[in-house]
Amino acid sequence: MFLAVLYCLLWSFQISDGHFPRACASSKNLLAKECCPPWMGDGSPCGQLSGRGSCQDILLSSAPSGPQFPFKGVDDRESWPSVFYNRTCQCSGNFMGFNCGNSKFGFGGPNCTEKRVLIRRNIFDLSVSEKNKFFSYLTLAKHTISSVYVIPTGTYGQMNNGSTPMFNDINIYDLFVWMHYYVSRDTLLGGSEIWRDIDFAHEAPGFLPWHRLFLLLWEQEIRELTGDENFTVPYWDWRDAENCDICTDEYLGGRHPENPNLLSPASFFSSWQIICSRSEEYNSHQVLCDGTPEGPLLRNPGNHDKAKTPRLPSSADVEFCLSLTQYESGSMDRTANFSFRNTLEGFASPLTGIADPSQSSMHNALHIFMNGTMSQVQGSANDPIFLLHHAFVDRLV
Repeated sequence: MFLAVLYCLLWSFQISDGHFPRACASSKNLLAKECCPPWMGDGSPCGQLSGRGSCQDILLSSAPSGPQFPFKGVDDRESWPSVFYNRTCQCSGNFMGFNCGNSKFGFGGPNCTEKRVLIRRNIFDLSVSEKNKFFSYLTLAKHTISSVYVIPTGTYGQMNNGSTPMFNDINIYDLFVWMHYYVSRDTLLGGSEIWRDIDFAHEAPGFLPWHRLFLLLWEQEIRELTGDENFTVPYWDWRDAENCDICTDEYLGGRHPENPNLLSPASFFSSWQIICSRSEEYNSHQVLCDGTPEGPLLRNPGNHDKAKTPRLPSSADVEFCLSLTQYESGSMDRTANFSFRNTLEGFASPLTGIADPSQSSMHNALHIFMNGTMSQVQGSANDPIFLLHHAFVDRLV
């Protein structure tokens, strides 16, 4: 039942991922409010000559509502992507993507007709060469500027309604860090000095489908970057873990011998720089994260607030969560009781299903336990543990 609900929600998020195609970042496109780039296969907009899709007016679902969305008309994300584009590629059959150039998830081949089943595996089941290949893919993504996408450094209003484009290049790994930041960032209310935490990917029914889409798109980008059509993100099964058993130099990085907040110099990721971690600074300057490096990856697993998160999730916690029969319930936010989503996200007790503001469990517990970059919502995707963690959360649905 949950899987069916997720698929229905997932397809409602097809145009809500936060991508800005480079081909649509010009003042011409923004002023025309149209993003219908050609598919390279036949040179026609949206691959229309090949029957892949056509350029059409956007049909939007209802704007988000509920106590977590008390304002209207103040944020570019409310009716995504109509603030920027009114016409986009609407793809046919098994085609998808901003120019209908990709296959829908689960399909492949030149005409997107070949069904494909790819399996995510436990990272501890990977061979040494498979594990190191995964890390090399992460490193390659971190050092390769996206040729397809850019990130905006200002709102549509700050771009003078499209006449002054404000976009930056970004590497492929950080593109997804920026996406997670963008969908969960604070927003400036109506040009005032008041900032409000408006999150479109957490504390609501969209939490699980949005992050599933995030992982699927990330895997798709890595396959295109590397040519490895069988690539999938491995997962970390954190049930009953007493510590961070992937926090070693052989895996995601051990502790620095002199500074417990940094990664060991022998780690694959010790030299990584993070982005989008200074939300208060962006807010004070009324700007968006522009992808500028902001410092090293931070992590100090286990040295967190144990009153709020006394332990990592157990197998019993997971089994109770899976026993809940309602995907969502009541207020459909962090106060929802007996909600599978709210319990798995970690705002409700995995012992009772009752919302408990004093505790953070399940998904949330892992973020807090890492006590560093992972513990801040907007910048958490900087830590590659984020991918393994959410791959396991996705496995539980």
